[in-house]
Parts: sequence; structure tokens; C-alpha cells
Amino acid sequence: MNRENFSIKKRLESFKYAFNGLKILILEEHNARIHILATILVIISGFLFEISTLEWLAIIFAIGFVVACEIINSAIENLADFISPNKNEIIKKVKDLSAAAVLISALTAIVVGIIVFLPKMINYVG
Repeated sequence: MNRENFSIKKRLESFKYAFNGLKILILEEHNARIHILATILVIISGFLFEISTLEWLAIIFAIGFVVACEIINSAIENLADFISPNKNEIIKKVKDLSAAAVLISALTAIVVGIIVFLPKMINYVG
């Protein structure tokens, strides 16, 4: 087992890899751009409707949940394509399952958004 001494510099340098992953996500994953657009609209709506601190927490967790699932899904898809560039039923199943995680996270975020924003929209209109 490789036991290097703890280094703050090395820990800080590791953030480069994470930020590079975000860059890859934004540049290469079309669905991630849709999630980013939705995130921007939700954040703007949060300020316009003056949502509470607890509502912000729910929104932030929902956004993080969707983005994290999208990142994991993209990583799985890239790894699966590398391992098996040709059609493979097992790889298809793995990719479908990871896509389902994104779907569930997005549906959850939509429900959170409805719970937070629908009453405010009804009050605004009414």
C-alpha cells in the first residue's frame, strides 16, 4: 500500500481534476447543459419568489442530486464505451440503469420544484 505523507498542496491540486471533470461535463454532455439551464431558471425563480432558507436547502439539494447523477451517468457511459465499443447487451443494461438514475433524480427535483414554487405561483396569480 502506498502511504504518502499528507500534503495540503497535493490535496489542493486534486481539485484541478474535479474542475476538469466539470469542464468535460459542460463541454461534452448535452443533457448536462439542459440541467444547467434548468438550474439557472430555478435559481432566478428562487430570488424572484423570495423562497425561504429551508426552500433554498431543498432546491440546492435537488440541483446537486441531479448534477451528481448526471456526472456519474456520464462517467459510467464513457467507461462502458471504452470497455465495449461494440454493441453489448450487458453494457446496454448498465448504461440504461445509470440513465434511470438521472431520470429519477430529475423527477425528484421536479417534485421539489412543484412543492416549493407552485404555492408561490398560485399566490402570485391569485
